Amino acid sequence: MKVYELKAIAKCIEDFTFISRARRVENNTIEMTFDKHESYFFNLTRGVSSVYKAPSQRPLKGYNAPFDTLLHALLSGSKLLGVDVPHDDRILRFRIAPKSSYKDKVIYLQLEFTGKNTNAILIDDNEVTIEALRHIDAESSFRVVRPAMELLAIPAFERHEEVKDIGDIREYLEAKFTQMQETKLREIKKQKCSSVAKKIKKFAQLLDKLPDKEKIGDSSEAVSRCW
Repeated sequence: MKVYELKAIAKCIEDFTFISRARRVENNTIEMTFDKHESYFFNLTRGVSSVYKAPSQRPLKGYNAPFDTLLHALLSGSKLLGVDVPHDDRILRFRIAPKSSYKDKVIYLQLEFTGKNTNAILIDDNEVTIEALRHIDAESSFRVVRPAMELLAIPAFERHEEVKDIGDIREYLEAKFTQMQETKLREIKKQKCSSVAKKIKKFAQLLDKLPDKEKIGDSSEAVSRCW
């Protein structure tokens, strides 16, 4: 994801007033439905992260990790207070007022599209991690991502990206979904063709091992004469 893409997405999403639903629909993909009718998908797969817009979809399986439970409890039915791109980095940060809060409470959902270190992190107003899609320990990074631990900011990095004209951001994100589906279809076709080619090769090898037809005929005649 490019910073200019994330800024355009933030500007688009901040026009909504509340989050109807938030859930994980694939291992690394979160669906957020805004104002009951518009769904956006945030793919946090390392190396190929993306955001796209598509009709709401039923998850292929249920996700019940602590992160999923809190994502649903804190975001579904919540008020959307704002969306920004902190420090011009590849991050989308949602400022949210949970529906279930008994008093004025603000939390954040931080979606990080920083190449190899993608993550989705729920944070309280003291910058303490509530829960995260991926936990990171001190042995792996100076930036620990675990519940009840203060979340350090990502180190500043000066980027030099070419800014391109996106046009209508909704159409742009819908086109992203179409491209993604086309890529998946090509990959499936490639896998199926490869599987069929392997089976053909296997059957050809089995056929080559069968005795020659004429030799079988000669053997059959010899047996007949013996009788």
